[in-house]
Amino acid sequence: MQTSSDRHEYPAHWEADVVLRDGGTARVRPITVDDAERLVSFYEQVSDESKYYRFFAPYPRLSAKDVHRFTHHDFVDRVGLAATVGGEFIATVRYDRIGAGGTPASAPADEAEVAFLVQDAHQGRGVASALLEHIAAVARERGIRRFAAEVLPANTKMIKVFMDAGYTQKRSFEDGVVRLEFGLEPTDRSLAVQYAREQRAEARSVQRLLQPGSVAVIGTGRTRGGVGRSILGNVGDAGYTGRLYAVNSAFPEDLKEIDGVPACRSVREIEGPVDLAVVTVPAERVPEVVTDCGEHGVQGLVVISAGYADSGPDGRERQRALVRQARSYGMRIIGPNAFGVINTSPRVRLNASLAPEMPRPGRIGLFAQSGAIGIALLSRLHRRGGGVTGVTGVSTFVSSGNRADVSGNDVLQYWYDDPETDVALMYLESIGNPRKFTRLARRTAAAKPLVVVQGARHGGVAPQGHAVRATRLPHATVSALLRQAGVIRVDTITDLVDAGLLLARQPLPPGPRVAILGNSESLGLLTYDACLSEGLRPQPPLDLTTAASADDFHRALSRALADDTCDAVVVTAIPTVGEGSAGDAALAAALRSAAAAVPAKPVLVVHVELGGLAEALSAAASTAPQAPQQAEPQPTEPAPAPTEPRTPPAEAEDTAPAGPRTPEAGDRRAAAPPHPRPAAPAASHPAGPADPPPEGTRLIPAYPAAERAVRALAQAVSYAQWRRDATDPGKVPEYEDIDERGAAELIAGHLARGQGLALGDEETCELLGRYGIHVHRALPAPTPDDAVAAARALGYPVALKATAPHLRHRADLGGVRLDLADEEQLRRAYAELTELFGTPAELRPVVQGMAPRGVDTVVRAVIDPAAGAVLSFGLAGAATQLLGDMGHRLIPVTDREATSLIRSVRTAPLLFGWRGSAPVDSAALEELLLRVSRLVDDHPEVVAVTLEPVVVAPRGLSVLSASVRLAPPPARDDLGPRTLPAY
Repeated sequence: MQTSSDRHEYPAHWEADVVLRDGGTARVRPITVDDAERLVSFYEQVSDESKYYRFFAPYPRLSAKDVHRFTHHDFVDRVGLAATVGGEFIATVRYDRIGAGGTPASAPADEAEVAFLVQDAHQGRGVASALLEHIAAVARERGIRRFAAEVLPANTKMIKVFMDAGYTQKRSFEDGVVRLEFGLEPTDRSLAVQYAREQRAEARSVQRLLQPGSVAVIGTGRTRGGVGRSILGNVGDAGYTGRLYAVNSAFPEDLKEIDGVPACRSVREIEGPVDLAVVTVPAERVPEVVTDCGEHGVQGLVVISAGYADSGPDGRERQRALVRQARSYGMRIIGPNAFGVINTSPRVRLNASLAPEMPRPGRIGLFAQSGAIGIALLSRLHRRGGGVTGVTGVSTFVSSGNRADVSGNDVLQYWYDDPETDVALMYLESIGNPRKFTRLARRTAAAKPLVVVQGARHGGVAPQGHAVRATRLPHATVSALLRQAGVIRVDTITDLVDAGLLLARQPLPPGPRVAILGNSESLGLLTYDACLSEGLRPQPPLDLTTAASADDFHRALSRALADDTCDAVVVTAIPTVGEGSAGDAALAAALRSAAAAVPAKPVLVVHVELGGLAEALSAAASTAPQAPQQAEPQPTEPAPAPTEPRTPPAEAEDTAPAGPRTPEAGDRRAAAPPHPRPAAPAASHPAGPADPPPEGTRLIPAYPAAERAVRALAQAVSYAQWRRDATDPGKVPEYEDIDERGAAELIAGHLARGQGLALGDEETCELLGRYGIHVHRALPAPTPDDAVAAARALGYPVALKATAPHLRHRADLGGVRLDLADEEQLRRAYAELTELFGTPAELRPVVQGMAPRGVDTVVRAVIDPAAGAVLSFGLAGAATQLLGDMGHRLIPVTDREATSLIRSVRTAPLLFGWRGSAPVDSAALEELLLRVSRLVDDHPEVVAVTLEPVVVAPRGLSVLSASVRLAPPPARDDLGPRTLPAY
C-alpha cells in the first residue's frame, strides 16, 4: 500500500514499467515508508564490494536510522526510486537537493546529489541507466537542473553509466574521489543515447518471444482438437529446433508424453529454463499460470486465451491485472486473445500459432492486430504461389490480439536491425502511441520499406480490447503524418501484399519514368492510363504483337532497361495459344535474364491467366509449404470435426475453449483446423523446386491486373523519393528577431490567470510578435461612427468584416466588404451588413486596413495528446474545407519540410501562377510556417495557433486574423524517460 509522503502526496505518475537491456522488464516507483523490509532484504543481497562503492567504506548492514532516511522522502528535496521485479527491489537511486558547499537545501536551489545501488545479480542489465533517466525526469519536474555524483575511481561501471548518458558534463578528481557534474536538460546526444537504448531493449524483448530456446504450451489437452493441442502440433510440425513441453494441470501423474512431447502438470515441474509459454487455458485460470511462469523464470508469454478486454468492462480490468502481474515478474506478453507468432528462420522454425501450416521462409515481416487478417495475409501468400508471392516468403509473423503489452512499436524495434527481414508489412486497427510510432517508422523506413494498412479508420473508436490514447486528429491527417515518416500507406490488404512483395526483391526505382512493353496493345494502353492516374510518367507502350517470342521479349526488355530515360519497366503478357507451360517457362527465363543484366531498375509483369508464367518468373519460390517427403506413405488419422464441444472434456480442463471456427467480432484470433491434419497432396502446391532461390536472385513479381502492378510501382517510386530526401532532411532555421525568453514570460503570465485560456486579440498579437509574426490591426466597430473613427486611424482604403462565429472566414456568405475608399462607402457597407445579417452585437464588425491582393491561405498548429505537435497548411475557403485539402507536418518543421508542405495540397498550383496568375511569395510563406513551428516547439504551453486568412501576395504576405490557445504543458512528453504503456 503506497502512502503519502512527509510533505507531498505520493506521486503516482512517477510509476512506470521499463524494458531492460536484456529484454526483461522492471517496475520503477517511488520508495515509501512501507518499503523498510524490502530495502533491508535488498541490501542484504548486495555484495560487500558494491556496498563499499556506494558508501566509500565497509558497510555490512543498514542501521535503523539509515532505513528511516532511505524510506522517508518529501518527494521534492529528497526522492528515492526503486526498480522492482516480483515486488522486490533490484536497484535503488536517490537524490538530495543541495546548496552551496553541498549542504542540504530546498528550492530555489537547483542542484542535487545522486547515488545508485544495483544488486549484483542484476548488474549489466541496464537498470542504472533506466533509473538515471527516470530520476532525472523527476528532478527536472521539481526544479532541479544539475546532478552531482561522487564515485570511487575503481567503480568504473557507475562512472560509465554517467559518462554514457549523453548529458553535458564536468569531471574532476579530488581526495581520491571522482566528482561528476552534469546538467539535466535533454541534449541531442542524450536523446540519441536514450532512443538507442530503447531500441536495443525493446528489440531484445521481442527477440526473446520470437527466438525462444524452449517452449511450453500450457493448456494442452489429452484429446485431439483443442486449441492447446493444435498449437502443440503446429510447433512440432514446423520442426521447432528448441525444447518443447506440453503442460496441463489435469494430466495424470503417470503421463510422461503427449505426441512424443514431454508432458508436465505444471511449468514448475520442468527441469531447466522455459523461454516462452503459450497460454491457452481459460481466462480465470491464467493468473495461476502466470504466477507459475514467473516463479519458474519464464521470459515471455503468448496468451491465446480470450475473455479479456474483448469481452467488456470486467474483461478489461482482467486484462490490466494480467499485464501488471506479468510485468511484475519481468515478462512481456503477446495478446491476450492472440493468434500467435511464427519465425521461419532455420535456426528456430517456430509456429506457435493457430495457423495450420508453416509459411515458406522469406524476407517479409508481418504484424497484424487482428488474427483473422493475419491468417488472411498468410493464406494470400499461400494462394498466390506464383510470381508475386513467390518473390519471397515470411521471416516473422506476429498477431498481437488485444495488444495489451507488445505492440507494433515493439515489433518495429525488432525488425529495424533484424538481418532476416527486408520489408515490414503491418495491419493496424489502432496506434497506441502515434508520436513514438512515427519516430520509429521514420528510422525504420530509412533502412527498409514499411507498408501499413489501417483498419477501423472510419469507425471513430478503437476496436474492443485496444487501450489507446484518444486523438483529435482525423484519419487523413494521421495518414499524412505517416507518409511524412516514410510509411507506405495503403488501403487494402491486397495493396499491402502487392507493394510489399515488389519491394522485397526488386530495386527501388530511380524515378517515375516507366517503359511499357508487351504482346497486347490493349493491356499496354490500360497500363499507360493507370500510370498517368498514379502520377507516373509513362512512355508510349511498345506493342510486340501477339506473335512475339521469348527472344523478342528479351530484346525489348533489354533495350528498355538500357534506356537512360526509363526508370522502371512494366511488361504486359497474354497467353500464346498452343505453347502451354513450355512457352511460359521460356518467356520467364527470357525476362529474368534481361532483368538480371540491369539490376538497378525494377521490372514488373502484368499477366492474364498465365499461372505457369507467374510460377516460372518466381522460380517457384512460393510461400506455400511443401508436402513432407516420406520414404513411404504413412497412415494419417482422420481430422476431427471442425467444431468444439460446448464443454471441454474433463481431461482437457486446462484448455481454453476454441469457440467458433470462423472469426467473430471482437475475436482477434482466427480459427484453425485441429491437429493433426492429413498431409496436403503434393499436387496442391505450386510446381517447381522445393528449395528457395539463392539469396539475391533477381525474381520478377507478376500481377493479374495492370492497376495493381502500377499502384505498387507508384508506391515504390514515392518511397524511393522519400529515401532520397531523407538523406538531407533540412534544418530548423534560427531567426535573430525571435524573442524566446520574452514569449516565455508572456505565456507564464497568462497561464497564471488560469489552467487554459484563449488569448484576446491584443495578447495574441503581442505573443506572435515575439516570433516575428505580425498581424494586421483590426479595430472593433460596434457602431457606424466607431467604424468611421477606426478607418481614420488606419487610413483608407479599409475592409469591414463580420467576426461572428457563423460568418468568420466566410467571405462567400457576404460578411466582408473590401476596398472601402471613403466614409460614404464605409457607412453604406455597414448598413448593408446589419440589414442582411442582424444587429452589430450579432455581427461583431471590425475595420481593418486593406492588405495587398493575393491568395488566401490558412496556417494552423495544434498539439494533439497522442500524435504530438502538428503544423497544417491549406488554402482558405469553403472549397478547401469541403474537400479536406490540407497538408500536415510534425513539428519541428525543417526548411525542406516547409517547402514540401505548401506544395502538398491539391490546390497548390494557385500559388505558383496557375492559368497566368502571378506566383505568390512562397519564400515568405515558408518562413511564416517555420516561425509558427518554432513557437509551438519552443513553448509546449501553446497548444493551438490559427492564422486565417493569411493573404500571400507576389511580394510578402499579410496575416489578417490570428488566435492562440494556451494550456499547462504535460508533466511527461516524448522527451521523458523510457516507459511502457500504462494499463
